[in-house]
Amino acid sequence: MGWFEEQLWAQGIDWIAGVDEAGRGALYGDVVAACVVLPPRVTIPGIDDSKKLSPKRREAMFEEICAKAVAIGISCVDERLIDRINIRQATRMAMRQAVEQLSVRPQYVLVDAEQIDGPWPQQSIIHGDQLSQAIAAASIVAKVTRDRLCQQWEERDPGYGIAQHKGYATAYHRQQILLRGPSPHHRRSFLKKILPEIREVHHA
Repeated sequence: MGWFEEQLWAQGIDWIAGVDEAGRGALYGDVVAACVVLPPRVTIPGIDDSKKLSPKRREAMFEEICAKAVAIGISCVDERLIDRINIRQATRMAMRQAVEQLSVRPQYVLVDAEQIDGPWPQQSIIHGDQLSQAIAAASIVAKVTRDRLCQQWEERDPGYGIAQHKGYATAYHRQQILLRGPSPHHRRSFLKKILPEIREVHHA
């Protein structure tokens, strides 16, 4: 991991931003994007794709990334906008906003499997969270941020188990949607595809 950064450092490019998202495939709540700029030529041991780390390890890495990062930007796009413009456009919007929130202007942006609108030179990397340290760091920040939001959302809409499954389409989650009906914060565009039993899903 870090090959892409090493190539850019060799060209004299120091401020490299990594961008990733969490919650793209969930049935509930926001999609969260994070952008992280790490110090040039610094490797943080243990950084990996957030999906490969235990929750405890992710939390520890999150704290270390926040302590060592030059800059971090985080952006959320909610379910209403996701339904309005579709999940891909919502993800790209959140990613762009996360970059715009940085306190430093990146010289180059590495993005996990997406292209984002903006003036920055960028590269989209398939499986970027496994190949780029900056993207992996962003994946951890996005995942931990969204997981913490899920704890709050559990209180907002109790009974669906959001804190446990993070809004994804588990059997329990689907069952509770059918029993209770969707909450105001479920993604209607997703429910129509996953749960054809729900004929009318309109926002409250």
